[in-house]
Amino acid sequence: MYQRKTPKKYYCTVDFALDIFGGKWKPRLLCILGHNKALRYGELKAAMEDISDAALADSLKELQQAGIISRQQYNEMPIRVEYSLTATGQSLLPVLDTISDWAVQHSSADIYSGQHFQQVHFGAFEQHD
Repeated sequence: MYQRKTPKKYYCTVDFALDIFGGKWKPRLLCILGHNKALRYGELKAAMEDISDAALADSLKELQQAGIISRQQYNEMPIRVEYSLTATGQSLLPVLDTISDWAVQHSSADIYSGQHFQQVHFGAFEQHD
């Protein structure tokens, strides 16, 4: 994972927020975790469809360092690790709902693809185990 040598400067609050949960993989991870209480690494990888192991591991680490997701390791053999949203991560769900609504209003449905595609509405769905 890339580490900056000098602190990053932000010029607006949106820039700061998108640095934490923006990018290619993080929004999709947040959507998937927002619809599930906790998922194992393999379940996340399967839901992400075309993500590499390195990109998934980096995204999970960055979101964990930002306090958005938690990583729970169970002392079992084989070791079981589950990822879930923290309270801070849960507080992002209304933001993602708003972004989803904006996207639906300003795009056509035929641009969306993927076997796991669904419009994001966290208030309308209950989390699944």
